[in-house]
Amino acid sequence: MKNDLNIKNKKAYFEYHILENFTAGLQLLGTEIKSIREGKVNINDAFCTFLNDRLYVRNMHIAEYSHGSFYNHEQKRDRALLLNKKELRKLREKGEEKGFTIIPLRLFISDRGFAKLEIGLAQGKKLFDKRDTIKDRESKIELSRILKS
Repeated sequence: MKNDLNIKNKKAYFEYHILENFTAGLQLLGTEIKSIREGKVNINDAFCTFLNDRLYVRNMHIAEYSHGSFYNHEQKRDRALLLNKKELRKLREKGEEKGFTIIPLRLFISDRGFAKLEIGLAQGKKLFDKRDTIKDRESKIELSRILKS
């Protein structure tokens, strides 16, 4: 089964410095995974937070499954992330420091058919950092134009 689902949070790379990446499993309902496989997911406004010693992703929008009945899921419910204890401890320690946050970067389907969420330990960028990011992107585009001609 070949699945090319790869939903990225492009805004995250512009707004934050990504310090470290982790790959987490998602605890989902049946209709949620079916909607994800259809690609009806938005992770741009999502963030991760600890509730009762578990890491949850909040504000991740998964559209209702088109063929679902009254068993359909809530679109923006909190979904538990599945990580090992060592990774959870590290994320909790760093996440409680001032200026750090945990954000989803990419949602994909693994080779075994499970939905995985790549999350990143991030630090917010200042305005001048964002300007530098824009300048670097524009210079790369300009360089590629020069090389093509």
